[in-house]
Amino acid sequence: MKVLVSDPLSDVGIEIFQNTPGIEVDVKTDLSPSELEEIIGVYHGLSIRSKTKVTQDVLAKAKNLKVIGRAGIGLDNVDIPAATQADVAVMNTPFGNTITTAEHTIAMIMALSRNIPRATATMKDGKWEKKNLKGREIFNKTLGLVGIGNIGSIVADRAMGLKMNVIGFDPYQAAESIEEMGITPVTFDEILAQSDYISIHTPKTNETTNLFNKDTLSRMKKGAMLINCARGGIVNEDDLYDALRSDHLGGAALDVFVTEPPGKISLMDLDNFICSSHLGASTYEAQDNVARDVATQITDYLLTGKAPNIVNQKK
Repeated sequence: MKVLVSDPLSDVGIEIFQNTPGIEVDVKTDLSPSELEEIIGVYHGLSIRSKTKVTQDVLAKAKNLKVIGRAGIGLDNVDIPAATQADVAVMNTPFGNTITTAEHTIAMIMALSRNIPRATATMKDGKWEKKNLKGREIFNKTLGLVGIGNIGSIVADRAMGLKMNVIGFDPYQAAESIEEMGITPVTFDEILAQSDYISIHTPKTNETTNLFNKDTLSRMKKGAMLINCARGGIVNEDDLYDALRSDHLGGAALDVFVTEPPGKISLMDLDNFICSSHLGASTYEAQDNVARDVATQITDYLLTGKAPNIVNQKK
């Protein structure tokens, strides 16, 4: 069975492919769409991250493909209906980078609250702006979580350790399950009205695209802060700019954007906006974890038919 690794993968994953009898692996990153279409026909498995786009055209040429494995959670770059129609299993690795992404969320909350990026930039510019960079404590503040899955639940645990009050909204979780985590279950409207900080932990779907827009942002508490380390497009960036520029919101931190890289968008001009380049899952530990998971899952599926974390039902 032949496997193509088309996006960078930690060595631990490559070694699993190389050391598994019955598996032959090729590592070919930075392929153009046409180059991928040209070679995909000989492969039975495909390991990707976020860069490779598995389109309907690619799948039409993938005559031997049985499984696509994503080293990470998001599958925005895979045409899942087309894969299902082509009888190709699609799987992700939802657990390997959960702690890393949750920790990045907490780091964003802290950096935003204490003006750490601005303090660093001004000091490197030879300035000492102590009086202009007064921050805020997070102790006893209310953190509202939109989405309480694998990552959201870890954020809640860490935030409670920092003595924050945690409330949460997740229509796919029973109130009793939310309460068992120590989180107070509330409605989405209550999240907007009560939270000093709101952190997003949902996938990007038709329901969540532009969930934070002019209307919902205006219903957040004055001075509240918004953090998104989930997926770009859940927050309307133009509306967020208006909410920050008017000082209705106290600040915002984005790790993800509608277009990545986003270029010099208007948000970059605001002092109360901080950002990072989709670093939520970017730690050495997480990259090893997801590489190990995706390689194991793909090899197991090709050799034994085992199917952990499949997100589509094959026809």
